Amino acid sequence: MNRRLLAFVLMVTSVPAWSQDSLAKLAADFWNWRAQYQPFNNDDIPRIEHPAGVVRSWSKAALARQRADLAGFEARWKKLDSSRLSLRQRVDYRLMGSALARVHWELDVNRRWQRDPTFYLEQTLTAVKEALTVPPPFDEARSRELISRLENIPLLLDEAKTNLQEPAAPFAKLALDSLADIRSQLRVVASDVAPLMSGGQASRMAPSCERAASALVDFRTWLEQRLPSMPQSTAVGRAAYHYFFQNVALYPFSPEQLLELSRAEWARSVVFEEQEYQRNRNMAALKLFSNIDEQINTTAQMEAQVRRFLDEKAILTIPPDFPHYTIRTLPRYLTALADFGEPDDFTGPSRLNQDGVRWAPPPSDKLGYFANANAHDPRPDLVHEGVPGHYLQLWLAWRNTDPIRRHYYDSGANEGLGFYAEEMMLQAGLFDDSPHTREIIYNFMRLRALRVEVDVKLALGEFTLDQAGNYLSEMVPMDRPTARSEAAMFATQPGQAISYQAGKLQITRFLADARQRAGDRFDVKAFNDFLWRNGNVPIELQRREWFNDISSW
Repeated sequence: MNRRLLAFVLMVTSVPAWSQDSLAKLAADFWNWRAQYQPFNNDDIPRIEHPAGVVRSWSKAALARQRADLAGFEARWKKLDSSRLSLRQRVDYRLMGSALARVHWELDVNRRWQRDPTFYLEQTLTAVKEALTVPPPFDEARSRELISRLENIPLLLDEAKTNLQEPAAPFAKLALDSLADIRSQLRVVASDVAPLMSGGQASRMAPSCERAASALVDFRTWLEQRLPSMPQSTAVGRAAYHYFFQNVALYPFSPEQLLELSRAEWARSVVFEEQEYQRNRNMAALKLFSNIDEQINTTAQMEAQVRRFLDEKAILTIPPDFPHYTIRTLPRYLTALADFGEPDDFTGPSRLNQDGVRWAPPPSDKLGYFANANAHDPRPDLVHEGVPGHYLQLWLAWRNTDPIRRHYYDSGANEGLGFYAEEMMLQAGLFDDSPHTREIIYNFMRLRALRVEVDVKLALGEFTLDQAGNYLSEMVPMDRPTARSEAAMFATQPGQAISYQAGKLQITRFLADARQRAGDRFDVKAFNDFLWRNGNVPIELQRREWFNDISSW
């Protein structure tokens, strides 16, 4: 080999790996990394498939490792020349920027790991509940993973005591309320789940649950001792909230603008609900299902009705191999963990042939706001959560040929799409056979508009958690336990509650502009198919791709 050739080879082989990077390689590396570190969350949208057997840690060393890895990913992202990318690739480039910003939001801006004791309940008990929401059987792999998550709990709670340098008292009270009877709750889980387990894991269930319960009771005592000295403020603050809007959610408006828009939407929903109520005032009320079997069977029939309706009205394409969204009887072991996540399973990229599941309690007038609505007519839940809502949207997104769009998630798009689906189906006539169900849809609209005000005011320190719960209870109206649960989630996770209204507002503007530009050539089914297929992608980026808009890029 001559000297010039040797020098060239040495130069090429010594170039750092990131300089030979590509957007696809960066994304693949990031999502593999994210699956190991993404925090568990009691929301049902950002669930991902985590690698089995990972021992989770939020120690000082683990946090430093996350920050170092994040800095490496950000350096690689910034090194890429986005000006040479196609429009579709530029959208993907912005998706990766948003995904990186979300990690920064978690670690350094919102900092729940330092401020919020309920964050550690999500890393422990929500992680366990997530493993239990997938229907039986519990094969050996699932059984081992469940035991692994239970046995990880004492370590995580020891780290919580070190990390919680500035815990907010209202967040600590939420944790204390959730842990009031945790030992007996975990004993229910142990007794009911152990007979379902495989591979010799059943004998480990009760001891693992007892050790976890002891650690959680100790954590409860630790919080009780420190509660009097904790600060009362829970607000993330204006600067942090703006960071979320601009860098994570990629919203095209400010919090103040969204608040103004939501007030108009609230007034609109109140007027429509009142008009519907007057129209239906002499009609018999909706009947409560007589038992859970009737609710399950009726839901199956209505799911088939919704599929036919979407096809007959040319609203949205339903692939022939799309599984079903089903209702099953809520088992005791999930009831025991009711405070720690949503009781549903939207499946995942590796389980695309399995039915989605919503675990439902027996019908009763004593149920909370959403469960009570489902016990009278399951279609509002079916449309938002199942078909054509979250389950269908996520299933389609997980089959997207673009791996970046398969992995990326953002509640602003997902929840906005689910909310849009409700009004879309109402306007298309799905609920014409049940006028009182239209009242439910309008009341849901009122709630989503009010959530914006609650989210914004909690984030900016204009509402306390109790004020937010009381406001929702009075203004929706809704039962106080559900209102308090809603306020708690919005306070601990700023930006989640606005996602419904923010997403739907963007979608309706997007559709109106697409219709205006296309005129008579506009195809609403093609529009909705594009929206659902890219349903994980922030609406502002979908809009740019649809209109081939690179004006500010």
